[in-house]
Amino acid sequence: MRFGVLGTGVVGQTLGGKLVSLGHEVTMGARQAGNEVAAGWVKAAGGSASEGSFADAAAFGETVMNATAGASSLDALAAAGAENLEDKVLIDVANPLDFSGGLPPSLTVGNTDSLGEQIQRAHPKAKVVKALNTIAAEVMVEPGLVPGSHTVFIAGEDDGAKGQVRALLQELGWPAKDILDLGSIAASRGTEAYVTLWLRFWAAAGTRAVNIKVIAG
Repeated sequence: MRFGVLGTGVVGQTLGGKLVSLGHEVTMGARQAGNEVAAGWVKAAGGSASEGSFADAAAFGETVMNATAGASSLDALAAAGAENLEDKVLIDVANPLDFSGGLPPSLTVGNTDSLGEQIQRAHPKAKVVKALNTIAAEVMVEPGLVPGSHTVFIAGEDDGAKGQVRALLQELGWPAKDILDLGSIAASRGTEAYVTLWLRFWAAAGTRAVNIKVIAG
């Protein structure tokens, strides 16, 4: 499958590299084609990795991943072009973190709205699925870094799109029993807000390889 990964940070590089290693074709998108970080990633990833602008990556991908910084995600997706996202699964991995007040960060949006919902409203013809935003990049692609069974969440309006993301998560190594569908894209309000608690878990545990398990009685 062809993936467009928007964002050149750790999350984008980690997800893109894993997808290439699994045999997928990946174009990493940045504000401008020829981005130095993206070019370095292409060299390291090898194989079917390539780079370009946000619009190049979105046009290339059959599935698109938003791995940009949450505060700039709407601008990045606008640059990607609505026409390049139409009818595609758009996996939103971003969190709307605001570092302007220092650490720990607050959220740029919350309680009555979320970045996931904002993206779906801005791109109503895209099939937005919130996923993978509650764990560290390395755990996204190697769940076994956290011992035992632990939970990854999905949320979105389109059941078919969520089914595709569920299959991708299993390809990344997540057991089907550990993938929890939280319902509509409005569930992003909860998963995005949870990240502020996850940051506390990281500090307390002394490792980014930390996650939670949802257990029903």
